[in-house]
Amino acid sequence: MNVIDLYLLGHRLQKLAESAVPTDGIGEHPTSTGTVLIVAADLRDHPRTTVTEIAKRTGLAQSQVSNCVARLRSTEAAVAEPDPRDGRRTLLSPATEPSGRMKAVREAPLGPALAAATSDPDEVLALLQKLNSLLR
Repeated sequence: MNVIDLYLLGHRLQKLAESAVPTDGIGEHPTSTGTVLIVAADLRDHPRTTVTEIAKRTGLAQSQVSNCVARLRSTEAAVAEPDPRDGRRTLLSPATEPSGRMKAVREAPLGPALAAATSDPDEVLALLQKLNSLLR
C-alpha cells in the first residue's frame, strides 16, 4: 500500500460512513454530514473555541465551519457564549449532553452500509475496529 492507496481507502471509508448516517428530517443544508462531524469532533476536543480556530485546525473554510456550527447549534449539539475577555468573539463548546440528533448518528447501525459495500461485513467491521484501536 502506498500513500495514494491510503488516501483512496480513507475516501472510501468516509463515503461508507456517510451512507450509514441517518438523514431523516434534517432537510437541505449547505454542508455535508462529514464536514459537520469533523467540526463536532473538533469542538469535543477543543471546547471554548472559535470558528476561526476550528477552521485553522481542520483546514476547512471559515464559511464551512460557520455553516456547520449553525447546524450543530440548531440541533442543540453545540452551545455558544460570549468570550468574557473579548465581547466581539463567540466561544463554542459541545453541549453538555448529546443532542437527540447526535445520539441518532452515534447509534446508527453500520451493518446495512457494510453489507452494501462488501461480501463479508463482519470481517470488515472487525478490521475497522482493530485499525481504530491501532491508530489512536
